[in-house]
Amino acid sequence: MPRPRSITDERLLVAAAQVVGRRGPEFTIADVAAEAGVSVGTVSGRFGSKSGLLQELTRRETARIPELMRAAAEGLDPVAGLRAGLRSWIDRLGDPETAGNNLAQLGVDLIDPELRGLLALLHEATERGVRDLVERADLPRGPGLARAARVLTGLLYGVAMDWSIRPAGALTDRLDEDVDAVLDAWKGS
Repeated sequence: MPRPRSITDERLLVAAAQVVGRRGPEFTIADVAAEAGVSVGTVSGRFGSKSGLLQELTRRETARIPELMRAAAEGLDPVAGLRAGLRSWIDRLGDPETAGNNLAQLGVDLIDPELRGLLALLHEATERGVRDLVERADLPRGPGLARAARVLTGLLYGVAMDWSIRPAGALTDRLDEDVDAVLDAWKGS
């Protein structure tokens, strides 16, 4: 009978996300192993390769994003919930260096067809999460639900990229300002 795993995949994936935030595409399996406090063989045995690790990390995020957004919005009025749900997506970016490292990794991921396909699913999950928040916010006279979700998802990605390059102020403040500008324009349309 095989012995039970004492090191969870979740622990390894959390370590991988932290290492990507610190090192970007320069990270190694050894970096992840050190972060998780395990051997390199544990990480490579579980995921096979750096690409396999990134694929599983992307699958994990895809499954989590809509629920994280819903949980962040829970108990808030609909527009505050929309802002909180969007903020939950950027919480992991923390500072401009972490944001830049994540975006640098994204650039490398786009080269790999398997990762690019998984990223498309991640973006669809993010847009679904945003769509749920937009539906709850019941934007008056705004665009259609699908278009509003697509615009706000694009805004979310754009703000994160812009802030990683020009990090003036807090990322959450920048996101709130831009989201409010879009919502105000929709309300006045």
